[in-house]
Amino acid sequence: MQAISRRIVQQQQQSLKSSSASISPLKSLYSISSSDRRYGADHPRYGSTLATKGVGHLVRKGTGGRSSVSGIVATVFGATGFLGRYVVQQLAKVGTQVLVPFRGSEDNPRHLKLMGDLGQIVPMKYDPRDENSIKAVMAKANVVLNLIGREYETRNYSFEEVNCSMAEQLAMIAKEHGGIARFIQVSCLGASPSSPSRLLRAKAAAEEAVLREIPEATIMRPAVMVGTEDRIMNTWARSAKNYGFLPLIGGGSTKIQPVYVVDVAGAIVAALKDDGTSMGKIYELGGPDVYTIHELAEIMYDVIREWPRYVKVPFPIAKAIAMPREFLLNKVPFPLPVPFMFNLDQILALTKDTVVSENALTFNDLGLVPHKLKGYPIEFLIAFRKGGPQFGSTVSEKVSTDDYP
Repeated sequence: MQAISRRIVQQQQQSLKSSSASISPLKSLYSISSSDRRYGADHPRYGSTLATKGVGHLVRKGTGGRSSVSGIVATVFGATGFLGRYVVQQLAKVGTQVLVPFRGSEDNPRHLKLMGDLGQIVPMKYDPRDENSIKAVMAKANVVLNLIGREYETRNYSFEEVNCSMAEQLAMIAKEHGGIARFIQVSCLGASPSSPSRLLRAKAAAEEAVLREIPEATIMRPAVMVGTEDRIMNTWARSAKNYGFLPLIGGGSTKIQPVYVVDVAGAIVAALKDDGTSMGKIYELGGPDVYTIHELAEIMYDVIREWPRYVKVPFPIAKAIAMPREFLLNKVPFPLPVPFMFNLDQILALTKDTVVSENALTFNDLGLVPHKLKGYPIEFLIAFRKGGPQFGSTVSEKVSTDDYP
């Protein structure tokens, strides 16, 4: 048996020598070298296109897809929120590995795992107040997206900590990391140090802090976002269905420029796809149309097919209604309800119009055209129709009495 095994080994060695000898003339003829491979990770089509400090494309078109490898490993802070799920979906469908930091139950990021291929969506538990846990979720990444934000305060987290301090901390850790090629900070349209809203002042401070640490960071300022899980149209529709009317704070005369949440996610990915032209710039992302609060509420009522009923609430009365929660927030030993309708900070923000500036960079500078609000972006509101999608209180207006039997 030993003689047979030695003979087999000798035959294999001879066959390898003969095959290498036959290939050698082909090498001289076709100049096959390690730098000219047709397959493998070294080929430009299959290799990583991620360049340091934004030099070159982050995502290259070609074989990209859910099961491909784009070379990007993105840590998305705030991925379990409203905007986060759409950003994760857009990243995962081009073959990006997404690290999802979460601080609650393990069920919180569960819905995100279906958006990418096997092993591409990686939930990682972390503590936003623990620097070591932040470094752990950022250790393998080369792209960091900060979507963390909240429009109301709690007993544990203030506006300044959530919207400013955390962003500054992430920027500092990303700078120390040394391998973060792109950092994108999501702010709010209307962010300004002189804003009457604490949220918008905190967002403006966060922008300044991030750009101070990482001057090549990209800032996105989305307007009020509309989508299936939004906090504006859904809140209004629930109020109209549960109470029979909708409070119009300030008479509903404030102008806003709502944007479809999928367009905002697309803008973030488009900034990663460019050749670095978006680095160090601020983009204001608003929809194609400007509405007053009253006009937007009319669209909502038209979709849910209810008779429009409004109660106009002047700003002083709205502030008085919202003030007790702010006063008692840190004075009672139990958490207070979330202020969905009468949020003092949002009431203060509504005292000024929030629209895209005249000379600001917008969707057009990223090569995108945002969706109009009417139609598919608010189609989810049909769930609030009485009797089903084809019925409603005002459906009789669209049916002629001559059609009745």
